[in-house]
Amino acid sequence: MHLDFIRSNTKPAPVPFVPEVMLFQAEEPIALWEKTEEAGPEQPPPFWAFAWAGGQALARHLLDNPDLISGRSVLDLATGSGLVAVAAALVGGSPVTANDIDPFSLAATAANALENGVKVDTVEDDLLDSAPEQQVILAGDVFYSREMAVRVLPYLRRAAYGGALVLVGDPGRAYLPTGLIKRAEYEVPVIEALEGVATRTTTVWQVTSS
Repeated sequence: MHLDFIRSNTKPAPVPFVPEVMLFQAEEPIALWEKTEEAGPEQPPPFWAFAWAGGQALARHLLDNPDLISGRSVLDLATGSGLVAVAAALVGGSPVTANDIDPFSLAATAANALENGVKVDTVEDDLLDSAPEQQVILAGDVFYSREMAVRVLPYLRRAAYGGALVLVGDPGRAYLPTGLIKRAEYEVPVIEALEGVATRTTTVWQVTSS
């Protein structure tokens, strides 16, 4: 059911800032957003149907710097479309796990991994109270709300304390924490109907243990 909905409402196309990756993306973003809202309040927004700025920047950074993760275990937290997970797998991350609480997200991730010829494992669960296990933790656009930021930052810091490389991509969302290490900055094309602008300055940050 989830995969049928994705294939009926999106089409594979290159990601604007990461053309090496094909994603199933919505051609009419507002129409799809409204369609999921009509399904009821229990239905999460279709974050999986778009290439958000933070994920695009993080994927670009991985593809340009494969030595960061090649041969290392990877978790893409709150994966959305699976863009970052796919990029990690393309440059040799192994195994690569994509996590989200939305089953549509994980179905989209599986479809996108298949489209790009890579293997990505998926986990449908809230991992934020668990102990991070992977050598690399990746997260794009996770600081969009106070509630999410309060929960995700301690998880990322625990991962860094345990020795993981923790990278986040963020286009200046309201709840981005301070004290992060800047690794790269990009001008990323975005969907103007959703973001209100055509591009966003987006930064890849490294999270440390404190």
